[in-house]
Amino acid sequence: MKSHSASGIFSLVVDAYRAWAEIDLDALTHNLGEIRARLNPGVRVMLVVKADAYGHGAVAIAHHALRCGVSAFGVGTSAEALELRKAGVRARILVLGTIVDEEASAALRHGIEIGLHSLDRARLLDELCERLGERAKVHVKIDTGLGRLGVLPSKAIELLERIAGSRNLELGGVMTHMAGGGGMQDDFTHEQLRVFESVLATARERGLLRGWIHAANSACLFTGIEPQYDCVRPGISAYGVLPGALPGSDTLRPVMNLHSQVIFLKDVPAGAPIGYSGTWTASEPTRIATLPVGYNDGLAWRLGNKGEVLVRGRRARIVGRVSMDYTSIDVGHIPGVCVGDRVTIVGSQGAERITLEELADHVGTIPYELSCSVGKRVERVYKGGEEPLDPYSLVPRAPAAQVPHLPARLVPVADDVAAPERVARAAQS
Repeated sequence: MKSHSASGIFSLVVDAYRAWAEIDLDALTHNLGEIRARLNPGVRVMLVVKADAYGHGAVAIAHHALRCGVSAFGVGTSAEALELRKAGVRARILVLGTIVDEEASAALRHGIEIGLHSLDRARLLDELCERLGERAKVHVKIDTGLGRLGVLPSKAIELLERIAGSRNLELGGVMTHMAGGGGMQDDFTHEQLRVFESVLATARERGLLRGWIHAANSACLFTGIEPQYDCVRPGISAYGVLPGALPGSDTLRPVMNLHSQVIFLKDVPAGAPIGYSGTWTASEPTRIATLPVGYNDGLAWRLGNKGEVLVRGRRARIVGRVSMDYTSIDVGHIPGVCVGDRVTIVGSQGAERITLEELADHVGTIPYELSCSVGKRVERVYKGGEEPLDPYSLVPRAPAAQVPHLPARLVPVADDVAAPERVARAAQS
């Protein structure tokens, strides 16, 4: 086995895995550059790395993104935040959604910033901080129309006043989340911004705003959102995908390629059924290759009898149902297929290419669902990453001491995240 280093993280480069996701850190660098090109001066990037960085491996992605000048990370749960802390990520980390009560103490001890959605949650968090002797940095999320989490605009000022009056709560930012997949191409996005701006205007008049204001996701960023505020939150675009055919999607490079290999070949006669329930039957004698990859590994069950993969630079149809661990393909039309041949599920071989978008179209879903479904038994193999962006290209042009960060004395999270050791709190923004 050979190994190489990518951003200080060692990864194996072998074809001996049942299935592996090749993660191209140079493509991530490129995509962050495309994001940077759309930013106004002084706007920071909070890279969204929830769901294990959309299946790409949050720890490795975060470390490389920091080398490229990303200022902070957005996650979905406190467990995701603590995983980054344990791996030595000292940058600001925000739980974009919410946390349950049992998670709060560990998050506070390790300097994790928390999305705040209600007066009740503010009171509970205030009381917990008082008991622990901690101070929580919170971001108030305003529900401008998505209808999930977030304080209603009519209650937002009261919540901001509650934070301002607390000695235990610090306002790290104010945010909202857009509902439309088309960004600024959707009329409702403009309405959400109008509502958001109205709340911000009142908060400014009363001197209640602190920290970062942020609203733009990938779709908004690539469709020209204004204002961009202090920070943008790209997610899927950093990994090379944009929802729909939005402007700029052709400039992005996919970060993930997904591969497996042929582990068994069988010549079958006409009429032979393949897979559970015999949903596919050979119309003529052919050769079937078995792949050690299934719906636990990112190959969607719904691709049975629909999807294709690449073998020896040619397309081969998935036949029969995709099972949890194995998938069958028809390679009767491809000469010379052997056990051990690389099979590309997402990516390129020769002139042929299969994209996440193509697979998503086959099964009527979105590309994010497919990348997020690449299970933990699929090895992540990292390549590139030797030439990151200028570290100052994605952050405000200010002296380093003014750029928000966590101090160097912050220690990684211990195996026992409930250990009594306290870590340094995030620097003031």
